[in-house]
Amino acid sequence: MARPEMELILNQVKQELRQNADEKLKKSGARFFKEDVKMYGMKTALGLQIGKKYWQKIKDQNKSAIFALCEELWKSGYMEESFIASNWAYCLRERYEEKDFAIFEKWIKNYVSNWASCDTLCNHTVGIFIEKYPKYLTNLKKWAKSKNRWVKRASAVTLIIPARQGKFLTDVFDIANLLLLDEDDLVQKGYGWLLKTASQAHQTEVFNFVMKNKNKMSRTALRYAIEKMPPDLRAKAMAK
Repeated sequence: MARPEMELILNQVKQELRQNADEKLKKSGARFFKEDVKMYGMKTALGLQIGKKYWQKIKDQNKSAIFALCEELWKSGYMEESFIASNWAYCLRERYEEKDFAIFEKWIKNYVSNWASCDTLCNHTVGIFIEKYPKYLTNLKKWAKSKNRWVKRASAVTLIIPARQGKFLTDVFDIANLLLLDEDDLVQKGYGWLLKTASQAHQTEVFNFVMKNKNKMSRTALRYAIEKMPPDLRAKAMAK
């Protein structure tokens, strides 16, 4: 497929998203964000359905060409386009190579502007890359020291799916420790969510971590971390 044809598909995706934009859904969706978020206004499932339709037309193309399309979607700033870009990148998971990490990192640093785009990209796309190439866990710990709130959140939420499977517990705690005193509530919620997910496979270890650090971590992160624990453990963790 030649470049003009790929550009045509990109334009068709954007046109279809515009045609399905709903001002009422746009207004109701905005209440989930503290910051201004650029969106068309539609149910997530519909946006992904549009993306899947066009994926069928591009799926056999060169990976770099598909990543280039994804980047154009990211550049628009529209949340729904970021969801499609993340999903297309995830669909390439069987073709991931180590060099792809730089692409994902670029998207997070340059284009992610809200928690929904951050989580959609990181939970699955970047998360499965880390499972395939775990040596890049070191890079996640570098992200945790970033000044960019979305990069810091990404360091935690990238491990949500692996942590649910009981993987990378030491790294989960390393990242939580790096983010422990962060004052940004979306970063606090990110690492609290990671601890909560890890507790499903390692309840005792996560509880012990929380008890050790409960006087330092924010109440927001603490509440997230213990949400799935039994009532008696939650009471102990919340006690002053």
